[in-house]
Amino acid sequence: MNLIFRTIIRMFRSKRAPKLTMSDVGRMEFRVVPTDIDVLGHMNNGVYFSIMDLGRIDLMIRSGAWAKLRAKGYYPVMANETISFRRSLNLWTKFTLETKMAGYDEKAVYCEQRFVVDGEIYAVAMTRARFLKSSGGVVSTAELAEVVGVDVTSHEPDAWVAEWAAHVALPSTREPAPSVWD
Repeated sequence: MNLIFRTIIRMFRSKRAPKLTMSDVGRMEFRVVPTDIDVLGHMNNGVYFSIMDLGRIDLMIRSGAWAKLRAKGYYPVMANETISFRRSLNLWTKFTLETKMAGYDEKAVYCEQRFVVDGEIYAVAMTRARFLKSSGGVVSTAELAEVVGVDVTSHEPDAWVAEWAAHVALPSTREPAPSVWD
């Protein structure tokens, strides 16, 4: 992770922040710093994804899910991410990252994240994560629900989210995926 110091500081702060549930909206305040910007003077598109990691970790820590998952040897990996930009985040701009669970299916967890300045959305992203076991294998959302204590059956992703996930999916790692250009 290229934001290691920010990550350590944020994880420390998350442990002391007010508790949340996995259905709450997590909010974190940031400021665009010189290491976030690209040659055009606004936040680099890759930095958005790194900051989004911090928002998802914050939500898991503040809800108590992080400790439970770590105790079981479960960890999240991104399967799909997409982002839409509306306005640029320029140097020194203060912004809020909002993170909310957008649903669960039989294999994955969906999360919506927004970059907000003065109540206005500057960018919005959708992510799809899978959880893996450090001992090997995939954690089903049923197993995840049992460990974290959420009802995944009552929170299906919106139809467009499920459609998006189907359209951007790659073949399983057990299947070939040759790089052939038309």
